[in-house]
Amino acid sequence: MKKFVALTLCVAAAGSMMAQKQTVEQAKKLSGKFEKLEEARGLIQQAMQNPETSQDANTYFVAGDLEFSAFDNGIKKGMIKPDDPSADPIALGYELLNGYKYFLQALPYDSLPDAKGQIKPKFTSKIASKIGSHANEFFTAGGNFYNAQKVYPEAYQAFMIYGDLPEQDFFGGKAPEIDPTNRSTAYFNAGLASYFGNSLLESAEAFRKAREAGYPDPEDGNKGQAYIYEIACWQHLQNDSTLADTAKARILDVSRAGFQKYGLEIPLFLNNLVNYMISDGQFAQALSLIDEQLAQNSSNPNLVGLRAFVLDRKGEDAESVEEYRKAAALPDVDFETLKNAAKKIYRTGAEKWNLIEGNSPEAQAARQDVKVNYFEAAKKITDKAKAMNGGDADLDYVIENIDYALETYFK
Repeated sequence: MKKFVALTLCVAAAGSMMAQKQTVEQAKKLSGKFEKLEEARGLIQQAMQNPETSQDANTYFVAGDLEFSAFDNGIKKGMIKPDDPSADPIALGYELLNGYKYFLQALPYDSLPDAKGQIKPKFTSKIASKIGSHANEFFTAGGNFYNAQKVYPEAYQAFMIYGDLPEQDFFGGKAPEIDPTNRSTAYFNAGLASYFGNSLLESAEAFRKAREAGYPDPEDGNKGQAYIYEIACWQHLQNDSTLADTAKARILDVSRAGFQKYGLEIPLFLNNLVNYMISDGQFAQALSLIDEQLAQNSSNPNLVGLRAFVLDRKGEDAESVEEYRKAAALPDVDFETLKNAAKKIYRTGAEKWNLIEGNSPEAQAARQDVKVNYFEAAKKITDKAKAMNGGDADLDYVIENIDYALETYFK
């Protein structure tokens, strides 16, 4: 009786497995039939959830093929009738993403050894062919998702898939050829999509790939965008204590790469390097780096202002003031350098004022020196800065303090 029961159970298990495989085959027969698409999806979902077929490469291959066939069918119908429901760009995008996901799930099962211990993939080459022939559609899908404000995860995933295709092992050395500019652009777009989706780690990684893939500088002059956005991601992530050290290292790495490529053309990179040197107390190294650049660019106001900044943090006030005066007097000085110069010169003047005691001729001369060489000098610099940017609240606060000192201390 026990043998009979065991045999009965084996027969039942075999019957169950057979039934589930038939479910997969039934879904396969419905592939390409738009009116039967939801029925086919329902059948394949049953197979995915059943232990008998949930670890079968054929299950996921059929699932992926079902989605890709629906995509192909939608493209064909859209050529004849653009408003056909099956040709909806967003629906087509989801079919691509889902099909790709299912194909990737099939691959590990397709590489398992058979009963004889041999690995004989049945679906891998077909999967590679299907995905490779749809390579460009992933870029298009990313754009459609992005324009429909489905930036994350949809647009992000589509762009990343497109960019990563040339490096996928399942192509076996026959990956589709993708134009390097298009590839780097896909990564950059993925970075933007995940940034706006508040997924900053993924965004930083996408921008890194865009940068390393050679994302081109636009003709409008906004250079180094992949570098700058990658740094911006890590600057936000630096607020997470668990990522602070990693963020610092990544910002330094990207800043070095950016400085090596763009030099002084984009001040952000050198500024970041100097800031981190200062935070680590490496004042000599920071000054040495700046002086190397000054040797070839002595009239660069950003460099002179940066040197003044380092001296300020080092506590060398007199030297810092003199450097800021030089920077402020240069013809191409920028707004931030002017504002920082005005702040430093005013603060140093206020400190000197507070140290003057009595009303001796020496004290009066010292007060006059503060008035002319610090407060009034700072005022002239703020006037110059105000002409560049009249709406900066920080500058307005500096101006208020200077005006107060001039109007109050020298009645």
